[in-house]
Amino acid sequence: MSLRCAVSFAAIAPAAPLPALPRESDPSLAHPLPVQTLPSQPLLAQPLLTWYDRHRRDLPWRARPGEAADPYRVWLSEIMLQQTTVAAVIPYYESFVTRFPSIAALAAAPLDAVLAAWAGLGYYARARNLHACAQAVAASGGFPRDLEGLRALPGIGPYTAAAVGAIAFGLLAVPVDGNVERVTARLFAIDAPLPGAKPALRAAAAALGADPDAMARPSDFAQALFDLGATLCTPTNPACALCPWRDPCAARRAGIAADLPRRAPKKLRPLRHGAHFWLTDATGHVLLRQRPPHGLLGGMTELPGTAWRDAPWPAEEALRHAPMPADWRPTGEVRHGFTHFELRLDIFAARVERIDADGFLRPVTALANEALPSVMRKCVRMAGA
Repeated sequence: MSLRCAVSFAAIAPAAPLPALPRESDPSLAHPLPVQTLPSQPLLAQPLLTWYDRHRRDLPWRARPGEAADPYRVWLSEIMLQQTTVAAVIPYYESFVTRFPSIAALAAAPLDAVLAAWAGLGYYARARNLHACAQAVAASGGFPRDLEGLRALPGIGPYTAAAVGAIAFGLLAVPVDGNVERVTARLFAIDAPLPGAKPALRAAAAALGADPDAMARPSDFAQALFDLGATLCTPTNPACALCPWRDPCAARRAGIAADLPRRAPKKLRPLRHGAHFWLTDATGHVLLRQRPPHGLLGGMTELPGTAWRDAPWPAEEALRHAPMPADWRPTGEVRHGFTHFELRLDIFAARVERIDADGFLRPVTALANEALPSVMRKCVRMAGA
């Protein structure tokens, strides 16, 4: 999922009435809609909420109709969903809440256990902030019930504060994630490319949230926007014929719905290189080490290896960084993508009778319980193959 943001609509007060959505004959439909011309109350919430009441997704963290939302589960799901899809998150979420069923249980757990449970979800600073936030919430007796208090917690920015505030506590806020950006870009035919269009998209979402029906059901309205973007107003092949906002959608009428939101051309990510070492002993243990607590993959477990740098590592140079002398053999290359760079890792493997090197030993059969990030799990699979 894309980087998220949020807007509160409690303080929206336009100086004068703003025009309604453009009509089908408007030649401006295919052009950016200036923020000043966005309608303040387009009165579109009720069709969306009616659709949501019939077609809402059944998600493990979502309260059933008529039940109060659990702030812990809402918060946990929102942290997990940052930069990750719902389908990928669900098994991690279910395993996580089984292991840590409450904010108190999470706060009391050691950080290493939290990192191990998070391993594979990526963006591991989230796990460290998750643990710190749980401790802060447990110490204060519960989550704050205002946006300012939520934003003050570790790892909670404007988007997460708005999502937790709206969904768990019914606060008047519209959380804007990638789904909501797509819906509003199409509804208002905002074709300025992202990320520059974000202010206009936030203003559009706030205008939708100013509808009295949305303000009466802020939790359902936020989740309805998420579901609309996830199930009908999808990135490709949007199901416009089934959409509750089919008629007022300016991009559909202009024939450009599938093209929005537009995005600025992506910059090529730099390529970095490294080498890592799979070293096992006669007792079936493997050598591991822990990364520094801060920075990329901070505090996670890894195979010993070189630094990651711009230039490739010739085998002779890389082996000078091996954890100990051994009969090292190359086993292949691992490729992995991070947000800001691509990574290529050469993997070397060796077996010795006894490991005498810095780090710690774990049974090869127990690696599933270690806090190995996705890139290291790829290295383990490569070495095993």
